[in-house]
Amino acid sequence: MNHREPPAQLDHLVLNTHYDIDAAQRLLKGLGFIVTPRGYHTLGSVNHLVVLAGGYLELIGQPRDSNKVRQEILDSPVGIDGLVYAVDDVPACRERWVAMGLQAQPVQHFSRPVDVGGEAVDARFSTVRLLPGQFAAGRVYACRHLTPELVWRDEWMAHPNGVSAILSLLVADANPARAQADYARLGAWDAGFALEFTGSEGLAARFGELAAHLPQRDAFFAAIRLRGGDRADIAARARALGLPMREEAQRVTLALPAFQALLEFA
Repeated sequence: MNHREPPAQLDHLVLNTHYDIDAAQRLLKGLGFIVTPRGYHTLGSVNHLVVLAGGYLELIGQPRDSNKVRQEILDSPVGIDGLVYAVDDVPACRERWVAMGLQAQPVQHFSRPVDVGGEAVDARFSTVRLLPGQFAAGRVYACRHLTPELVWRDEWMAHPNGVSAILSLLVADANPARAQADYARLGAWDAGFALEFTGSEGLAARFGELAAHLPQRDAFFAAIRLRGGDRADIAARARALGLPMREEAQRVTLALPAFQALLEFA
């Protein structure tokens, strides 16, 4: 990695649900996560968050009854479909990416209302997105929170299942070494989060029969590894939801078949 590149920090990961955000919300809540109330973006999409120390998991979808369609959501596949870097200066990030030869969209500014004590307050963001296809596994972009206090709220972070943070995102690629080198150009991750890389054989070795629930593409975001949590409680919740699961001594891994994603509780 070029030593001049800044360190990378996770802002959030995205689970794209298309029109099925209600089902994703029920699953995450059933697994013992606090899921934030539905947010309505000015761009037309809707979301829920699972807020954790450091980065968070965003469930994003498109309302069926909306006259404002956020087409990029529907053009992207269902599943883990967003790796979002936290940056302090979005225009400078865009300039850096363009200087590296990457194709970046214009900087976007948008918001969504958040209920704080019965009052609607706008959570505001600035983002820059890389044009799709440059990183085959999914969408890559950067975000600055202009109102972080409206996202990282204590009442949203005390999850009943005990999960405290996102540890890693597993990138599956037909050429994992090349993929690892491509992502390394964007920065070196801090100690709290890691990108992992594997090929199809590695998926089968790590997840066994659960790998059958993952996408059938040459590259995709496969699994989110989470820190903390009461594994026995999470396993019981997964059984109650009828989710495919593997229980091992040091981890519980479960599949979200409708969303072609795995969650690993370490």
